[in-house]
Amino acid sequence: MKRRTLLAGLGALLPARLALAAQPLRIGTIGAGHVGSTLAGLWLRAGHPVMLSAGDIGSARSAAQALGGGAQAGTPQEAARFGEVVLLAVPYGVLPDVAAELRGSLAGKTVIDACNPYPWRDGDIARQARQRGAGVVTQSFFPGAHVVRAFNSEDMSTIGAEAHRPPPLLGIPYAGDNPAAMRTVGGLIAEAGFDPVAAGPLANARLFQPGSAGFEARLTAPELRARLGLPPT
Repeated sequence: MKRRTLLAGLGALLPARLALAAQPLRIGTIGAGHVGSTLAGLWLRAGHPVMLSAGDIGSARSAAQALGGGAQAGTPQEAARFGEVVLLAVPYGVLPDVAAELRGSLAGKTVIDACNPYPWRDGDIARQARQRGAGVVTQSFFPGAHVVRAFNSEDMSTIGAEAHRPPPLLGIPYAGDNPAAMRTVGGLIAEAGFDPVAAGPLANARLFQPGSAGFEARLTAPELRARLGLPPT
């Protein structure tokens, strides 16, 4: 009953095109560090079952135990199979390896890409992503998945501190090519305690990747739309 009340209240605040999950969504995280565990905690709070994963299963188990609330731990393969929605929360440079291992398990699923390319850490693949757009490059690694770039534009310390703050909420941009995946991710952004800002197709994710005007902007939704050059709603 508590979850239904929360969903009803959030639904009244959202544009009609954003559909909050009527039923809990299983969410798998590929990565159980600061990004994966922060977002997992927010979605657990919203009533979604989450399985965290890491290359080291011990790290995933520690993260799940720290979160409590029914959080589970597994291998990346298990998390990819578990999740109706899968969060990528690893260094950008390892995405080709993740794709080689999990591409088949992620086909047809909504995949949230929260990974940021940094050439000093990730090498040539990061330089390609910065030039072509990180969202477009990530999609090329997972051609059967519905990739949506989201939660990459703010540091997780900001995400943890600003979630569910008093209005006006912090605006979080997201971009993708699949309408259903966009609706799902917009709902998850809202349930995490933020104001979703749809930035359009996946190519537009470059508007809020590192080095752009929308990166670490810490703005309300109307301010962020103006910063990104999006029309007001």
